[in-house]
Amino acid sequence: MLTDVLINGEKKHNLDITDRGFQYGDGLFETIEVTSGRAVFISRHLDRLQLGCKQLFIPYPGDIVLLSEIDLLLEGTESAVLKIQLTRGQGGRGYRQPEIVEPTRILSLYPFPAFPECYKQEGVRVRLCSGRLGSNPSLAGIKHTNRLEQVLARAEWVSESIQEGLMFDQQGCLVEGTMSNIFMVKDGMLLTPLLVNCGVAGIIRGIILDYGAENGFHVEPRLLTKEHLYRADEVFLTNSIIGIWPVSHIDNYSLSVGSVTRQISQCIDQLKTQDLQL
Repeated sequence: MLTDVLINGEKKHNLDITDRGFQYGDGLFETIEVTSGRAVFISRHLDRLQLGCKQLFIPYPGDIVLLSEIDLLLEGTESAVLKIQLTRGQGGRGYRQPEIVEPTRILSLYPFPAFPECYKQEGVRVRLCSGRLGSNPSLAGIKHTNRLEQVLARAEWVSESIQEGLMFDQQGCLVEGTMSNIFMVKDGMLLTPLLVNCGVAGIIRGIILDYGAENGFHVEPRLLTKEHLYRADEVFLTNSIIGIWPVSHIDNYSLSVGSVTRQISQCIDQLKTQDLQL
């Protein structure tokens, strides 16, 4: 349930119906963990948001504006999920952008989900989704607000025993989960799908790519298929809210929670602690 919200710096819940975020999904968003009253890895989130604005030609409000509004919204909050949404702002009917773009900033807080500890320790069950992701290199990597493919994929299952669904592109290449990025370990090498035509370049994914080599892991993005999943020694999921979840089952195929997954999970926890101390 939504607990608090700021729209363009004001505490209110009403959004103009002509806003292009509502009309066309013309915008971007970030989902951020809040721990001990601090937004975790906020610099990385704002960097990605700025990159997405550049790709979509939406004026970026600036770190100073967003950080001041984040501080205002988080006042008195210890633990939560912070969502930042930027849209192209108000516009008339039709796809053409207004001549002067005035973005809408929406910052909202939600209770942090209470995931069972066994997800992190024993792993989660995932399934392979039948819905395929479309190819659009101009949108690949960024977290835009057009997420109907993920909505439809998530509708493919209702069982609470399944925690995530894995998605493929039109050529059958593995891309991501409906809400996560995916890594696999094979012969000591850490592999993750290339995201050149579709998919979201997650914050935790980026941290693993940046810091994996420094911690003794060979990390490589590459084209991966379903067959790679079944030949992997370990598989795990990442996003900014769950951190790292090992995968214990892919449909009826079982996997062990391995040492590399444990090491990467510890590394992320340490980096999060360091980030909160800055």
